[in-house]
Amino acid sequence: MSESRQDSADHNPFNRTGLSRRDLLKLSGAAGLSLAALPILATGASAGPAASAVKPLVASTFDPIRPPATPLVVRSPYLSSWLTDDTLPGTWASFWTGHVTGMCGLARVDGTTYVFMGSPSLANQPALQAMTQTGLTVTSTRSIFTLTGGGVKLVVTFLSPVEPGDVRRQSMPLSYVSIVASSADGKAHQVTLYMDISGEWSANDVSTLVNWTAEDNSSVRSLSITPANPQVLAENGDMATWGTVIWNTPDRAGLTWEIGEDQIVRGSVVGSGVLGNVVDPDQPRAVNNRWPVLGLSLDLGSVKAASAPFVVSIGHIRNPALSYLGTDLAPLWTSYWPTWEDMAVFFHSDFAAATSRATALDAKIKTEATAAGGAKYAALCTLAPRQVYGATELVLRDGQPWAFLKEISSDGNVSTVDVTYPGSPAFVYLDPNYLGLLLAPMLDFAENGGWNQDYAEHDLGASYPNASGLNPGNSEPMPVEESANMLIMSAAYIARLPAAQASAFASAHYAVLKGWADYLVANALDPGYQNQTDDFTGFIAHSVNLALKGIIGLGAMSQISTAAGNAADSASYLSTAQSYISQWAVKAQDTTNTNLKLAYDQPDTWSLKYNGYPDTLLGTGLVTTVVAAREGNWYLAHENQYGVPLDLRHSYTKTDWEMWTAAWQHNNKKVSQHLIEDVYDFANTSPSRVPFSDWYDTISGDQVGFQARPVIGGIFALLTVVQRD
Repeated sequence: MSESRQDSADHNPFNRTGLSRRDLLKLSGAAGLSLAALPILATGASAGPAASAVKPLVASTFDPIRPPATPLVVRSPYLSSWLTDDTLPGTWASFWTGHVTGMCGLARVDGTTYVFMGSPSLANQPALQAMTQTGLTVTSTRSIFTLTGGGVKLVVTFLSPVEPGDVRRQSMPLSYVSIVASSADGKAHQVTLYMDISGEWSANDVSTLVNWTAEDNSSVRSLSITPANPQVLAENGDMATWGTVIWNTPDRAGLTWEIGEDQIVRGSVVGSGVLGNVVDPDQPRAVNNRWPVLGLSLDLGSVKAASAPFVVSIGHIRNPALSYLGTDLAPLWTSYWPTWEDMAVFFHSDFAAATSRATALDAKIKTEATAAGGAKYAALCTLAPRQVYGATELVLRDGQPWAFLKEISSDGNVSTVDVTYPGSPAFVYLDPNYLGLLLAPMLDFAENGGWNQDYAEHDLGASYPNASGLNPGNSEPMPVEESANMLIMSAAYIARLPAAQASAFASAHYAVLKGWADYLVANALDPGYQNQTDDFTGFIAHSVNLALKGIIGLGAMSQISTAAGNAADSASYLSTAQSYISQWAVKAQDTTNTNLKLAYDQPDTWSLKYNGYPDTLLGTGLVTTVVAAREGNWYLAHENQYGVPLDLRHSYTKTDWEMWTAAWQHNNKKVSQHLIEDVYDFANTSPSRVPFSDWYDTISGDQVGFQARPVIGGIFALLTVVQRD
């Protein structure tokens, strides 16, 4: 996959048998990690000449969850900044890889300067005092920090819009940061707010030479930074080596700005709160050569009641966005705005409306998720939308929108089928049209890109952002896996289209979809020695779970045939699927009659049959309620502190597959709720402070591998089932 090329033993120190059960672990305390919820104070190592002595007071509450890492600016594969600690002051933000993306926030209150974001230090000065963070609220689109200091309260909101059904707005690679100040003690205070970003946003290698500039565009002040020698369509450390980072805010009374050395720019705020409206002429220079920053300062004057928000936006602008089979593709936003400056102006004019839409979406997800799976399920759902959408981007191809996805943190492939697939419930629930845009290049490559196999491709290119195609001999073949994935996603997409559009889609792609279905007719019932999505566990022969996926894929093809108006094919594929599932239930049954095996030829084994979920999603009705109930009871008996292992060989599991299984078991509330609570406990207490991992140990709660991946969209599986019902 997609998943990893490294031996899983390298990552998993808990490879053992005879695992303790969850309740025993709770009683013994062997996996009790409640103390892991306490923050680890880090001072940062960059965006300044020395480690800072900023030490925030820990008084924060978390609503509704303490994220493993809090999404700050998460909008695209290259605009992805996170807080890997509990408090905004005292820690530098970082790219999902851990590379520092310096973002500093200072509040000057009655002449005294406080740090509310980042971990800056100023040479030859005492350590800056941190504001006290009193709360962090996380919603599906926002991370909202509340801080106090000097008698003033700040509410700092990071809004990365998620815009279901609106490709124009979703195409903008921009995110908001806003600050509202008010009195915390009932007295009026003189307040100046300052924020900057460092050159680290533009390059993974801090020795990279960068240029910067300042512009005034239709009353929006834009500061930007660009690699001096860009390498187009290339990466370094998963960051783009081309493109421009932009930092924008509307011009208003009290605003000053400056681009220059961090010590000088931040020192001006500490000294007077006023910047010089100047650009350091010593450029290009390396990111780590006197750490150039883009600074914005706003004098709010006397503050008592809540101020108007100080709104800043940050973006990463690239053109071309990526290449497809050797052709450069422009970002979709270029079809709506002639320049990024025009787009930035629109983005700021849209702030109030964007906030309103975000509030409505947050409320919808919270309400529906709470009804479907309770408060802890709703809390998990807040962690998914930005992460899954932030791994994708929209481009323009032959005048039409397409969406591509980066396989973040595992292989870096382009539009990996079996990474799109586990994350697809997010799009099925929130934005079916977006799923169609993600399927478009995958289908085009199979139909027109030179793919010549009778099964579906694994991905569209080895390394994002170059969708160069991986034909046999160079690809990672997963024949049953990817063929069934494509059929299931296509059927889920068709089911959410108006009848005429469903018919048009099914007819347009019928030949390739039918070819994959015919491959499954020949291979699904008893897959040979094949790789599958959990490739870190290795190839497997006669896999029960893979066979189940293939059989449901045939059920999906029956629905696709119906949409295309081919009743004979529909009946044939459904009949084959029904015949196969009857044989599968016998072949897969363990000798104890208590559970399904890992593989047909491996008695006394078991595994998590998360592939039961698409049967429920599509309503194919292939897996009997008896089989589902028996499996659910087995999982409860093999549950550890933080979930059910993928199978008996290891104590690790996958977040996405846990949530798929919870959706499959939604009629067995006890099983479903246990799985939800397990994943919640992992996210809420894991000592692995990285963007939400989907591969972790069920005993310790430690990350085994992977982070920030779009597969986390699988959390929405339960909502797709409820939505269908």
